[in-house]
Amino acid sequence: NRSCQLSSLPLQILLHVNGIYYIFYFLATLVMIVYKSQAFSYPDDFLAPDLALLFMMALLEVPRLYFGSKGNLTEEEAPLGLSLVLTLGSALLSVYFLVWQTYVLRADVILNALLLLTYGLESVLKVTAIAAFVS
Repeated sequence: NRSCQLSSLPLQILLHVNGIYYIFYFLATLVMIVYKSQAFSYPDDFLAPDLALLFMMALLEVPRLYFGSKGNLTEEEAPLGLSLVLTLGSALLSVYFLVWQTYVLRADVILNALLLLTYGLESVLKVTAIAAFVS
């Protein structure tokens, strides 16, 4: 029987804030892709992959946040570890939108840099929490 709580309050807060921020990120990125497709000569064969990757990222975000929160609150390392792996996938997609998408606006740079910063901080807190749960 454990006498102390091992779950991380900063991690739980960051997961919650990240969930709210991601909704804003998704909508802003979607609007910018639509804007770029109208304002620039956006190649037709590049529009669909950019949109598909954005929706894939949104699909990754739901289980990423769910398993992160569940693993932290139940103090189980497996869901938290799975969330950490999903965070790596989301971070790679964020790097795509930061560097490799068809057109990168200053707003894209700011949105993705902030998202990557929160992913990095979240990952450090997840590793710390997993270490606390295992010991």
